[in-house]
Amino acid sequence: MSPSSHIPLTRRELLRVSAASTLISGTRLIAAPGETQPPDVCIYTEQFQRLPIPKVCEVFKRIGANGLDLTVRPGGHIKPEDARKQLPVAVATAKEHGLRIMMLTTSITSPDRNAESILATCQELGIRRIKMGYYGGGEFGQLKKRLEDARRQLSAVVKLAAKYEVLPCVHVHSGLTIPSNGFMLHQLLKDIPPDQIGAYLDSCHMTITGGAGGWRQAIELLSPWISLVALKNFQWHKSGRNSIGQQTWRTDYCRLEDGIAPIPAFVETVHQAGYRGFYTLHTEYKLPVEECIRLTTDDYVFLQKVLAGL
Repeated sequence: MSPSSHIPLTRRELLRVSAASTLISGTRLIAAPGETQPPDVCIYTEQFQRLPIPKVCEVFKRIGANGLDLTVRPGGHIKPEDARKQLPVAVATAKEHGLRIMMLTTSITSPDRNAESILATCQELGIRRIKMGYYGGGEFGQLKKRLEDARRQLSAVVKLAAKYEVLPCVHVHSGLTIPSNGFMLHQLLKDIPPDQIGAYLDSCHMTITGGAGGWRQAIELLSPWISLVALKNFQWHKSGRNSIGQQTWRTDYCRLEDGIAPIPAFVETVHQAGYRGFYTLHTEYKLPVEECIRLTTDDYVFLQKVLAGL
């Protein structure tokens, strides 16, 4: 299928979108006196990069989202070196569809030439938050030094971003990256004022590394810095045994309502911590785009139920 071709939603997908719209209009968008609107939701564009941005906007508008979490990084919708020219076009395209570019996902880890161009363009366009890139953990035995290096690079990015009034946000990941959990992120941020850098929470990665309660404790520690929140879910699956018989496991992304991360409790805890910003729906399904549209619609419908309970 050509990326420029029209992608109609099936009847089943249209019913999901209709259900989401009914849920919104019937609960929180038409607010009673004293009530507040539900948080806005943008959708991460990585799994839709086969589609040009106008088609992504068309799909996201049908689903019901408020905007895009746009990838501006190598392999993304926009290459870093092209941000100055292409990002204004993307913002205008989103506006034509009644959407906003609510944040960028970047690979920025240091104040290089592309980083400054992206930040300057964000300032001009009113994009106030970006996700930063990741720092490698290195080989075993190097972690202390790698953390020190990451702190120095973060400080340099913070200084540059402040010049352009953009908040750089550090994503909680899992695995061998820095930061690999919420407590490590707190160690990185604790000496930087919250108005200069943000914590980017993630329900999936924080549950993988935080078990039954560590994710909640990490949210509490990170409360002053919480500036972005990604929602996605996962399941554990057996992945064979190693040479001495130890069972190994892998994670796969799944629908929000089907996974191990307790999405309603996670969102409620983030709300309790004082966060009142928008949420980013991460639908990182390694599937054809048509199936991603279907599953993203499912996730959006479920997320609206969760947000209606705040």
